[in-house]
Order: sequence, then structure tokens, then C-alpha cells
Amino acid sequence: MPPLPTSEDITGENSAAFDIIQHGHKDLVQAIAFNAYGDRCATGSVDGKIRVFNRHQDGIWRLCDNWKAHAGEILELQWFPPTIYPNLLSSLGIEGRFRLWAEDPSAAPGRRFSARDGNGKTVSELRSARYPYRSFSVKHDEVTRCTYVALLASDGHLTVYEGEEPETLTDYAKLDDFQACTKPSRGEETCFKVRFDPNPEPCYTALRAGVPTDALSLLVSGLTSVKIFRTRDTVTSSFGAATRGREFYLAIEIKEHSNLIRDVAWAPGNYRGYDMIATACQDGFVRVFRIDTPFSKDDGKTWSLSDIVNHRSDDNPISRTSNPRRQSQVPSGIRAEIDKSGMHGERTSADLPGQIHHTVKVLSKLSTHRSPVWRVDFDDDGQILGSVGDEGKLMCYRQLPDGSWAKSSELGMMKARMAAPPTNST
Repeated sequence: MPPLPTSEDITGENSAAFDIIQHGHKDLVQAIAFNAYGDRCATGSVDGKIRVFNRHQDGIWRLCDNWKAHAGEILELQWFPPTIYPNLLSSLGIEGRFRLWAEDPSAAPGRRFSARDGNGKTVSELRSARYPYRSFSVKHDEVTRCTYVALLASDGHLTVYEGEEPETLTDYAKLDDFQACTKPSRGEETCFKVRFDPNPEPCYTALRAGVPTDALSLLVSGLTSVKIFRTRDTVTSSFGAATRGREFYLAIEIKEHSNLIRDVAWAPGNYRGYDMIATACQDGFVRVFRIDTPFSKDDGKTWSLSDIVNHRSDDNPISRTSNPRRQSQVPSGIRAEIDKSGMHGERTSADLPGQIHHTVKVLSKLSTHRSPVWRVDFDDDGQILGSVGDEGKLMCYRQLPDGSWAKSSELGMMKARMAAPPTNST
């Protein structure tokens, strides 16, 4: 029989596998986020507080800052890329306010993110005037230095902003605004999630099919439906001048769920030639899907860079239009707004220039939890998939050579019970 763990093993001082860290929150931890280097962790609690921990060279995690960030439960946290200075942390509270927290590197520990001025804590925020936000995602383009923020409200409405100054939300411009999911009925249990494609650009087969290199891709789940949106280039005429823009279109909708979807994830590493997404469902299943963009082998293109990459031309503002019949007819701004599918309802797929056909295939339907699944996510390489269910266990999966996924490991917390020493009987 192996020896029982000691107190030093439990606290992590002699543990070679993992450390158990006392987070210090006085309420349930609802959100957690690591930075890209894995040496900084932020936790958000039901009481509205955020705590940031730094991993030092001795391997010990120490508290960096702790502050009251929201009036209620913190739903989601996400770090901005470390290439942005100073470090930025984004958060979303149950009241529906999306906030940015900028670190002051010169401040003393404990006041890095919660520095105060005469008007209170310095913070930049966005909030909806109609329905509160329930999920968000942030993406930063290292080439253009633009930052994108997607906010999904409790009525299924999606708003995407873009800005060149990441830390100032007031300077962000609205890129698109539309109904992404079905509006729930009054009193209906809901769950909404939105995630940007974590890959720097679309996979090479999508580029071959006609997806622009700078296209934005969003994974959106609402109630029992999962949708993928991509951007297409648009050209409108305003007072005789052609203006180039972008808008999201529905690339594909997945209707494989009969119960509420709790979480979604987009796998990094689209070098495979296709995209993969995973869902966590209330019915106890983790589903993994493969997304393809079919292309014709007789399109006269090769795999050379000049053939598969669409280049913009400043001299020809409508050079990206795929239908030659429409190149001579640039729609007006009013006409373009009318043509937008889903202006007064959900945005649906339509036969418009720049929209690329997508297909979906179910790779795996995993039932290892046997209880409702709440969280799902991929590692940074898209090689490992993890999920957490009602039973409190972390399940990890790996992809098999045939493309399917199978359970590889399981992690659960156990409480060691110390038996009372036997008494000497006379």
C-alpha cells in the first residue's frame, strides 16, 4: 500500500505532479485565465473580485493584486497578448459590463491593476443599453496591430468592435452588429458563448477556397445551436466614392445538440488543413466537429502563394468581388444595408459575393463524464482536449490516427482520510 500523502505533499512543496494553491477568494471561483507564457494567472469570483498571481523563478505562485472588479459574479476573464504593453486583463461581470484593466508596472504589489485616482478605479468599459452581455472574446492582429472585441448579449445579439489602441475602449469602432442567435423565450434557461478563431489566419484549404487571409472567424453558441461566422469584403458607394468594408456572414450552422450548450472551443493548429471545434453539452456529451471548406480541383489554381492568397489592390476597390457581373455595379450604402441578411432577425446564409461554402463532420461524441459538461477547451497546440463535468473531474482526450478523439487521462481531487490509530486492548 503506498504511503498516505503528507501535508507537504498536499500543499505542493514536495509534489512533482501539480500544486494545490490556496486562491484566497472567500466565494466560489467562476472564471480563470492564464497568460500566453503560463506564468501569470487571474481568477474571478462570485463576489466580483479578481486576484492575479505570478509564478516566480522558484516555482511558487504569489499574489500580485486583488481588487473588486464587478458588482456581482465574474463570468469570464481573458488576458490580452503579451506583446501589448502594458499588460491588459479583460473581464465580464453578471451585470453585463465588459471591462479592461491595465497594469501599472511601477506600482507596488497589491496595487498593480487597482490603482485609484480621484474618481475611483481607472477602468475602461463597454456595456449594452438593451440586454446585458453574457460572453466575450478578444483577438489581436500582430500584423495590423488591430484589436477586436466580440460581445454576445443575453438576447443573442452580437457586436464586434475594432480598435488600434487596445487599452482605450472609447476609441473602438463598431465593425458589425447583428442577431447571431435565436432570442430566448422569457424564463427559458440560457447560455451564450462566443470565441474568436485562435489561429493567426485561416487554414490553407480555406484560403484556396477563397477565404481572405485577413478574414475574422467567430464561433458562437446560443441555446442548442452552434454557428460559425466569417467576414467577407464589401464595397459600398457613398456620394460616388467606393468604400471598402467587412461584414460577418453565416458560414455554417451545427444542429447536433438537443440540450443546452454550456461551452465551446476552437482548436489552435489549423495546419491540418481543416478547423476543429468542441462543445460541452448539458446532456453529458463532449462533441468534436471538423469544419472543411471544399474547393474545386479544376479551378485552374495551384498551391502557389499567388494563387491561394487574395491580395487587396488599392487601385481597384472592387477587385475582391468574386462575381464579375457585379463588379460594374457597386451598391450604394443604403442598398448594402438592405441587402444584409438578418437585419431584423438572425443573420442567415445568402448567395452574396465573398461567402464561402463550409461543411461539417462529427469526429467524436464522448460520454466519459456521464453528467452535464460545463467547460471544454484545447491546449495551445490543439493536440489535447480537456473537459470538466458535474462530477468535478478533468477529462483529457487525444486525437487518434483516424481523426477521432479518445480519452487519455483523468484528474480528480481526493480527500485523504487519516485513520485513527488502534487502541491497545488489555
